[in-house]
Amino acid sequence: MKIDFAMWRKALNVVPSVSQDEWARLDVISRWLISTRAAVLIMTFISAALAGLFALRDQGFQFLPWLALTLGLILAHASNNIFNDFTDFVRGVDKDNYYRNIYGAQPIASGLMTRRQHLTYFAVTALMALALGLYLLWFTGFSATAWVLLALGAFFLLFYTWPLKGMALGEIAVLIVWGPLMIGGGYYVLTQQWNWFVVIASLPYVLGVTTVIFGKHIDKLDMDLKKGIHTLPVVIGEKSSRYAVLGMMIVPYLITLYLIAARFFTPVMLIVFLALPTFLKTYPVFLQPKPETRPEGSRGWPLYFVGYAFYNNRTFGSLFMFGLLLDVALRLLPATQNFWR
Repeated sequence: MKIDFAMWRKALNVVPSVSQDEWARLDVISRWLISTRAAVLIMTFISAALAGLFALRDQGFQFLPWLALTLGLILAHASNNIFNDFTDFVRGVDKDNYYRNIYGAQPIASGLMTRRQHLTYFAVTALMALALGLYLLWFTGFSATAWVLLALGAFFLLFYTWPLKGMALGEIAVLIVWGPLMIGGGYYVLTQQWNWFVVIASLPYVLGVTTVIFGKHIDKLDMDLKKGIHTLPVVIGEKSSRYAVLGMMIVPYLITLYLIAARFFTPVMLIVFLALPTFLKTYPVFLQPKPETRPEGSRGWPLYFVGYAFYNNRTFGSLFMFGLLLDVALRLLPATQNFWR
């Protein structure tokens, strides 16, 4: 079977749709990337990278544990995506032209994989994530906090789709997982110290991640309502959800300013304000309801809001990570170390 590097690149950028004939010709890595919706795993990588940078600025960074943390978190997220598709298929959610089947291949619902094959992919991926988690437990000396972090990660992995998402808790779970758990918990694993300022500093990025899931659930609101899936946008309504997203896009700038004023960040973190032009292009979209028909140039339709939220988060998140890298460099330079302490 020929390795399809072009499909690897495509699957890392979008969730591609493939026919059964195309699927049969794909290598196992391409199938795994499609099954895990690898394009969204970048958000988890950024969380792991931020945890590493926070540890580096406090001189608690070690490469091998950070690598295990990064791969473990990515594999856990990938396992969650596979299991979500299986759960929704078994529960009958991914039927009747549901969004998950429209915007990309849902391997089991599309007949590309059997239940057994799908669960095999999940089991192998989850076991690799667990093995890395156990290594990190050993690295921390099997501390009670590390056990709690591992247990919370397993809980959200297994129960995000059901019942949390259907109880309007899915968005809150994303806020907890990608920030306090991944970044705050990742920092703890690397340094063996819990730092609430790191947890607060994770919020500018994780609020952007939460806008992405919010945007997707606004896009699916009508269909989720018909299927009895009570996401937070279903509960609070479409208009309130759109304004909530705008709030979550604005608050990261305010938190960043607060952390600069508190001297947790150096002023170099003002670089995130270079993302404002992207926000100014994005916010008018969320002031209006979703169009009835596909706007010209829209990608991923019938998904709509999620694309704009992802674009805004990618811009802000990239600048936030780059700013933190500069912040760390300033703090570690011998000439400026004492000034920023």
